[in-house]
Amino acid sequence: MKVTRCSFLSVLTQASAFLFVYSVLLLSWLSAAEDKEFQPLFPKNGIPEGWVVCAWSDIAKSGPKGAKWIVENNILNGGGARGSWLISEKEYSDFELHFEFKLGAQGNSGCALRSPSKGDPAFDGLELQMADLRYNTKAAASELTGGLYRALAPKKQVYKPEKWNRYQIRLLGSKIKVILNGSLIVDQDLDSEETIIKRHNGEDAPALKNRPRKGRIGFQNLSRGGSPVLIRNAKIKILRP
Repeated sequence: MKVTRCSFLSVLTQASAFLFVYSVLLLSWLSAAEDKEFQPLFPKNGIPEGWVVCAWSDIAKSGPKGAKWIVENNILNGGGARGSWLISEKEYSDFELHFEFKLGAQGNSGCALRSPSKGDPAFDGLELQMADLRYNTKAAASELTGGLYRALAPKKQVYKPEKWNRYQIRLLGSKIKVILNGSLIVDQDLDSEETIIKRHNGEDAPALKNRPRKGRIGFQNLSRGGSPVLIRNAKIKILRP
């Protein structure tokens, strides 16, 4: 049987097309399977169920008068009075947390991780920063987006001002990994972090190695200029029961 160059190329092209379609279908299936493992944090519009509005400096206290967190068009809006946390009633230990956020020109927010039920998540749990560079032009690297507040700076700054940014956070035991906009910015074993951190009042806070390994998650509104933090597509996957 004589095989011409044209017929060989035709077969090769068809095989390549088949492999491409197969790869796309496989990736779609894997993506769908992964999505089933994630649970949305804010599945309904309105006031979030299973969450509490708390004071900025101590989540054991109620949030300031006028603080309002609401989901509209599937976007969580931390509007109203400045200086509050939206904290989960549920506790989490080992998990992956994915979400997108958007800040204004003087935006300042944070994501609470493994926070206890009282105190300041930034010092008594973990707070992953979300802050526009213009909020505080003298801020240390650990106080900017991607930093664990005052404790650990990100490897690089990839925050996109006034645009949607995407966080992928993984906590497993003492290990934390943070990906922002596709770039790995934190990859650390908290057990190696022994530096004592100073609170806002100058008192000592626990080193990262001594922070809780289980607690609440949440989002902060500390923005200036009337432009609250916006959160969308927030979802969580439990890694170990």
